[in-house]
Amino acid sequence: MEYKWVKKKEVAFSEYESLKNELAIPDVIAKMLISRGVNSFDEAKEFFRPRLENLHDPFLLKDMDKAADRLVKSIKNNEKIIVYGDYDVDGTTSVSMMTHFLRTYSDCIVEYYIPDRYSEGYGVSEKFIDSLEAKKSHLVITLDCGIRAVELIEKGSKHGVDFIICDHHEPGEKLPPAYAILDPKRKDCDYPFDGLSGCGVGFKLIQAVLIKLEMDESLAYQYLDFLTISIGADIVPINDENRILAFHGLVEINSNPRPGIKSILSLAGLKRAELTIEDVVFVIAPRINAAGRIKHAFAAVEMLLAHSEAEAASVCQDIEGYNKERRSVDKEITAEALQSVKSDTFYLNSHSTVVWKEGWHKGVIGIVASRLIENYYKPTIVLTEKDGVATGSARSVKGLDIHKLLIETGDLLIKYGGHEMAAGLSIKSENLPEFRDQFEQAVKKETGEKLFSPEMDVEIELDFEDITAKLYRLIHQFSPFGPKNMTPLFITRNVEDAGYSKLVGETKDHLKLTLKQPASGDIYFSGIAFKQADKFEHLKSGQAVDIVYAIGMNEWNGKKTLQLEVRDIKPSVI
Repeated sequence: MEYKWVKKKEVAFSEYESLKNELAIPDVIAKMLISRGVNSFDEAKEFFRPRLENLHDPFLLKDMDKAADRLVKSIKNNEKIIVYGDYDVDGTTSVSMMTHFLRTYSDCIVEYYIPDRYSEGYGVSEKFIDSLEAKKSHLVITLDCGIRAVELIEKGSKHGVDFIICDHHEPGEKLPPAYAILDPKRKDCDYPFDGLSGCGVGFKLIQAVLIKLEMDESLAYQYLDFLTISIGADIVPINDENRILAFHGLVEINSNPRPGIKSILSLAGLKRAELTIEDVVFVIAPRINAAGRIKHAFAAVEMLLAHSEAEAASVCQDIEGYNKERRSVDKEITAEALQSVKSDTFYLNSHSTVVWKEGWHKGVIGIVASRLIENYYKPTIVLTEKDGVATGSARSVKGLDIHKLLIETGDLLIKYGGHEMAAGLSIKSENLPEFRDQFEQAVKKETGEKLFSPEMDVEIELDFEDITAKLYRLIHQFSPFGPKNMTPLFITRNVEDAGYSKLVGETKDHLKLTLKQPASGDIYFSGIAFKQADKFEHLKSGQAVDIVYAIGMNEWNGKKTLQLEVRDIKPSVI
């Protein structure tokens, strides 16, 4: 896939001179801070050392007073409480957090419920609502879902149940008739940050309840690990409040991982000295997700709530098995989906991809949609059919709001919900061809019929002589990385193979690089370029190339060396 390299707006010396001198930092670091809105010593201090005391007041969330008072009433009266959450990572961490809090700090009977991905689907399920009368509970807390469940919440309320909705998805035109609705994306909510995860909204409720009960508010901080996992997995912005939460959550995961997380890391064979948000996203989160994708998400909650490593290990063994099965199924369906696109002339000039097939595993279609984008870079929907209904996952590309597109085609859908970059939907199978056409037209209308091309945002150009261990250490302090604070990428031009680069990996589709830049003298760097085997022949020919890369640190046999994590390679233009 051909990437367009987009350099960030040049920061003039007059803009960063003061900050550079005040912090005694290199020009490149000063420019990076300015581009992230950090303009002073004090702002830099808060950026590099986020403080928990700077978290926003939970009572700034609309309905928080009502929600906290209602939950406090249940706690004081020892009522039965049901904690309901979705089956993804954000949902299961939310449920684990709220269940642990209520079971630890109240005498309430606390029951949790996660819908089955296959028989109930995402969000508040009708099966659950129909079971409420028998459950004899007067309070349900929904986490990471509920904001669009207008009819089901209305039906549930008729059983004498109060609902507290903790969600972070976009509301519809009408809000559910819940007792309280906590969602920073509500139009009438003035909360200063709307990027919280579903777990983040639940965390704010815990903070508020602790304040109401005149308990130590810092008791909520024991859940920072759950929050960090939800933030990384749900791809929410890692700025503002989320940066504070993720920064301290990573400290907790590294210093004192709870038994369930420790078991995941052990089975995954991850033994790094310092775990990063990338490890959360690519190692921890997929395994938590695998339970809900392949079997049932109850297993993930059971693992996260385990009191001992022995208790967690038995569940984790099963989850590791689910994750291996998930990878196999994902690979098989991705191949079928790619073939569907290649064999249909509709996609030769289309602006979108919508594919479906009966029997595709519902648990991996979101992953498959992401794989298709890696190949074609178009907004993509993958659906699986069963009993006349297709259920699917949508993924978008930069600059295109997939949730808005679903709203425009909503007349054909049974239900839908999600974010700008990812969403879920269901539709009658008979409407799929018409939906594909309508979705394509909606994309064309939104883009002006312009085809998207993938971009790489680049901070600045560097020469090899600029890359030092000190620079790496300073860049590392910008972490945790994610949306709104992405891993910094750099360009170096006129780079050559030093004679030792080779193809690696089981299928020889990765490059292990040894690179030199003649203009920088006798300086060499090793590098790794995943899935870029097609660039090998050009490199070995001795011709110069330009590279985009992140600066990383490789650890091998206790030795640490700088390594370039090469994201793209292009022939140099002389």
